[in-house]
Amino acid sequence: MADRKVDEETGVETTGHSWDGIEELNNPLPRWWLWTLYLTIIWGIGYTIAYPAWPMVSGATAGVMGWSTRENVANDIAAHDGQNANLVAALLEADMAALPENADLNRYAVARGGAVFRAQCSQCHGSGAAGAVGYPNLLDDDWLWGGEMEQIVYSVTHGIRNETDPDAHWSQMPAFGDIFTREETTATVEYLVSLASPEFDATLAEEGAVLFLDNCAACHGDAAMGDRAIGAPNLADAIWLYGGDRDTLAYSIENARFGVMPAWGQRLSDEDVRAVSAYVHALGGGE
Repeated sequence: MADRKVDEETGVETTGHSWDGIEELNNPLPRWWLWTLYLTIIWGIGYTIAYPAWPMVSGATAGVMGWSTRENVANDIAAHDGQNANLVAALLEADMAALPENADLNRYAVARGGAVFRAQCSQCHGSGAAGAVGYPNLLDDDWLWGGEMEQIVYSVTHGIRNETDPDAHWSQMPAFGDIFTREETTATVEYLVSLASPEFDATLAEEGAVLFLDNCAACHGDAAMGDRAIGAPNLADAIWLYGGDRDTLAYSIENARFGVMPAWGQRLSDEDVRAVSAYVHALGGGE
């Protein structure tokens, strides 16, 4: 380059570049650095030949060694399954109601079920299973379809109000907005509030009690205690899936609710269904 010149102090030619008057000497690279560079290039070429590397249209070059991370993972899973085969077989044959009495098997089921829950169920029910608006809290005893071990297994297997499993739990509340006037809805709400709160309008609640008996008691019972056989929730325990304030109760009465749970028996293995049921039951809310 025309700008190159020999540095007077060192006698080394410059690169011809100048930054604010500072010039760079064109010193040769150290031999050790060059040899390291050459070796890494050779190593890289060898690696792409030996292992999967170059992307192709429908995959990647397999490499002459046939190494596969997927195969390694599959082998690890197979080894894990082999080690737990006896426990899995025992879990599939176990009487779920008596499972807690078998300490070793129950410990395995709860541990496995916890992993399944975190991967598949926590998105709706929360990482701690405390639920959210519209998603049941699994830590209490307020089980719409029953909280005994076998009942939980059934609910997990078939789900609730889905259209993929003919054995899913199913219930449907009418939308009373097409039946009640706004005043009648307000009175019914006040009656429901009176069941669990000391702060209510007695006159309005008395009117709502009559409306409740005439229109709601057939499913929820005369005392509003619900009926698990038909999926009618208990309305007298102050536990509300969508909220228990007056506005939310009015919305629920007028529009009804229709929460859906997938049929996990179609997505999980039988042992995983049993395991996650054992885990949920062990959280403290199971009956």
